[in-house]
Amino acid sequence: EENHSYSEVIGSSSAPYINNTLVAGGAVFSQSFAIEHPSEPNYLDLFSGSNQGVTDDSCPHTFSTANEGAQLIAAGDTFAGYSEGLPSVGSTACTSGAYARKHSPWVNFSNVPSADNLPFSSFPSSANYASLPTVSWVIPNLNDDMHDGTVAQGDTWLHTNLDAYAQWAKTHNSELI
Repeated sequence: EENHSYSEVIGSSSAPYINNTLVAGGAVFSQSFAIEHPSEPNYLDLFSGSNQGVTDDSCPHTFSTANEGAQLIAAGDTFAGYSEGLPSVGSTACTSGAYARKHSPWVNFSNVPSADNLPFSSFPSSANYASLPTVSWVIPNLNDDMHDGTVAQGDTWLHTNLDAYAQWAKTHNSELI
């Protein structure tokens, strides 16, 4: 979730799921801040340890440098990114409706298989959470990640789409960050 301050989310009546379930049952990184602005450089920093020289939300980019997905795969583990609104598996579209590639950094790396770039509709159901990759990123669209939408929209999306996983994770050696 993004583009809202800590005080606009934590303790807000607009975010009952975040506050009463996720925060109440987890940890809060209260000293975690964006490295730079706008969005894309931060996502690249988080995924690869570098903004790769990107200082704006431009698209497209192609990199072959080290990153979380490639390192997991090289270690024999698995990775997938699930993006709400991604038009198809492996799509390299910069935008599609409320989907924005700037929030899905793995798409920019040639050493992450395109098959690991999945629409959120491919996220497994509760009966199949054990089939999730070693590490999965889940990216809501611009309306549901609070970027363009409200805190309440983001909170509702998380509850609707990730609460079943969050509950499953508690008893299956899995972690939601």
